[in-house]
Amino acid sequence: MYLNRRPSPLVALLLSVLAVWVGSAAGGDETSPRLHLQDLLTFETPPQGDQPAGWGCHPKETISLDTETRHAGLRAVRLERRADSAQSFSTITTSIPMDFAGATIEMKGFLRTENVSGFVGLWMRQDGDTPSLAFDNMQRQALSGTHDWLEYSITLPISPERKILYFGVLVAGTGTAWADDLQLLVDGKPKEEAATRLVPRTVFDDDRQFDKGSGVAPSTLSRTQVRSLTTLGKVWGFLKYHHPAVTSGKRHWDFDLFRVLPQILAARSQGETNALIARWVGRLGEVPECGPCADVNSTDLQMRPRLEWLGDKRRLSAPLSQALLGLYRNRGLGDQFYLSLMPDVGNPSFNRELAYANVNLPDAGFQLLALYRFWNIIEYWFPYRDVMDEDWDAVLAQFIPRITLATSRESYQRELMALIARAHDSHANLWTPLDVRPPTGACRLAVSMRFIGDDAVVSRYTADAAEASGLRIGDVVTAIDGEPLSTLMAKWRPYYPASNEIARRRDIARSMTRGECGSTEVRLRRGTERLRLQVERTTPASRNPADTYRHDLSGETFRRLSDRVAYLKLSSVKAADVAGYIERAEGTAGLIIDIRNYPSEFVVYALGSLLVDKETGFARFTHADPSNPGAFYWGETASLAPERPHYSGKVVILVDETSMSQAEYTSMALRVAPEATVVGSTTTGADGNVSRFALPGGLQTMISGLGVYYPDGRPTQRVGIVPDVLVTPTIAGIRDHRDEVLEAGLRQIPGSALTSAELEALYQP
Repeated sequence: MYLNRRPSPLVALLLSVLAVWVGSAAGGDETSPRLHLQDLLTFETPPQGDQPAGWGCHPKETISLDTETRHAGLRAVRLERRADSAQSFSTITTSIPMDFAGATIEMKGFLRTENVSGFVGLWMRQDGDTPSLAFDNMQRQALSGTHDWLEYSITLPISPERKILYFGVLVAGTGTAWADDLQLLVDGKPKEEAATRLVPRTVFDDDRQFDKGSGVAPSTLSRTQVRSLTTLGKVWGFLKYHHPAVTSGKRHWDFDLFRVLPQILAARSQGETNALIARWVGRLGEVPECGPCADVNSTDLQMRPRLEWLGDKRRLSAPLSQALLGLYRNRGLGDQFYLSLMPDVGNPSFNRELAYANVNLPDAGFQLLALYRFWNIIEYWFPYRDVMDEDWDAVLAQFIPRITLATSRESYQRELMALIARAHDSHANLWTPLDVRPPTGACRLAVSMRFIGDDAVVSRYTADAAEASGLRIGDVVTAIDGEPLSTLMAKWRPYYPASNEIARRRDIARSMTRGECGSTEVRLRRGTERLRLQVERTTPASRNPADTYRHDLSGETFRRLSDRVAYLKLSSVKAADVAGYIERAEGTAGLIIDIRNYPSEFVVYALGSLLVDKETGFARFTHADPSNPGAFYWGETASLAPERPHYSGKVVILVDETSMSQAEYTSMALRVAPEATVVGSTTTGADGNVSRFALPGGLQTMISGLGVYYPDGRPTQRVGIVPDVLVTPTIAGIRDHRDEVLEAGLRQIPGSALTSAELEALYQP
């Protein structure tokens, strides 16, 4: 069964910031032993000033203890955010060692909210040798606005590789929230009652030679060195996933790279490099004959490993080629140390890729390691390698000097972004952090931008000051700070990873007005006029970031637009309420399902099964084979089976550039309903459960880890969901506050036309 657990863009952003904060927020790797866990969770520990003891508070000025508003006991914690508050959210954070046994861990607690524009959430994150083994922050529960005390809960499966649990409470956007009487439960019982667990040691615990730095610091790289490092990167990756000394976990393979690097950098020719690498391979030990042996079975094979280079004796030398080919022939069946497959889904989990968050950058060795790690994960475990349209070997050679010789943390991160962009996957980005991606700056114009064709259009105000600035909805921005937009786009484009140009422009639109706080010049086109305005960039803290990731109607999740048409948006859908939605839609001629958003819950089967009248396949998957790295096989076909209550009317599905990943997968499923029609514009083309992994420097990225295709084998990656009825908004429609995609959807349902007054009422906030 397909279970898409890709975090929404806002979740990914919050996760990335938490990854930076939690290392120092709790003051170490575990809660202070002087603090009793129960007192910590109920905020009854004597405070530190006006803040809760034992908790990291970020930003500090937004966190305090409240003795008046509390659920029980003496005090509760208060998180208060204003429009001028620092960062985009506030959190309290602490941690405990996960030295206990169990299958699930649950965090419960009472929350109270007042005028919250974003959302409030309990959050937990499990870390092992790598961060973010499992994470939840309640965003999908959409707790916002004003609510009295109520108990909430999140639950995570306990990861086998876990070592530390970070947890806390957060508020995104503006408003105030209170938390009190938190609990941690293991398998439904208080954490204190859980059995202890001995954390198994790995090679990472025993080999600490390069914890403080690689010791590799070239100031330049010659063409010979780049060729040598290209060969080394390919061989290092091949050995990582094929040599039994590495796949069994006996070698700290990252540090083994640092041990051989100085010799490779000193080599004066490719021949000398090959001899050094051959001796290095030999020192790993003799490879025993396999039994049973792995084999690339042609049955259901979708993509073969790309290993022809192993036989290139001119490039590798005969001894090195023979050693690698011999290793490949004798590969056995078995597990991989540096990855596993996620249960029930099958996408790769890279939970043993270390983050090296404490490495002092720049460090050429660790920067090269980041390149090798990403390049080889794409080479062996990316299900869409065949649609990248890149000479992947050439990419490796091109980025060796760019990443290795980056002279600052910021330039290293930007070069990684440029590398990641070459994988052409909208799931892949350098999620920690995005603030170094151009254009940079703490402030932005108080508007949302959207590309209509090649035009960057002001589509919405995000603050009251925006209209007073002189900007108007429907304005086309042509230059910022004196630079034509076409010139700026050429500068920015390489740093925006995306599956297709639609997704890239969507992401650029969200960032393009960033810059230094204060006045900036904006040139624009308004009809036939050409204008030049001075506009203030201001802090975006008052904006709810989630609003930029959807184009659906504001208001209720489900409504009847008329006697003949029902409307359901998935940005706030609840799986438990789906049957009720369909019952309320009974008697209508058509149901409009708006997926111009990211679904708040996974409703593919809960909703899709109520729309079909017979079992119908809608997607087929490909999966990796740990015994044959680089090979991908066709798997099962996902199907919908009819259930009641059944909706028999016309189904219209709305999509656009905000529809990504789970939204695309949901669209694939729902469009198999009889007479279903997809209306809108092409989606972002990034489907399949994500696989997250760390990069040196405490950074994180991820890839689409599961191949998703239509049952007949047609791809979705980079292609997206292609509508049956193509409709894109127009500048005139945006200026007039019309939803032209929705209006086109209504036209697909006979007799469903709404009057101008009825449409205008729909568009009100």
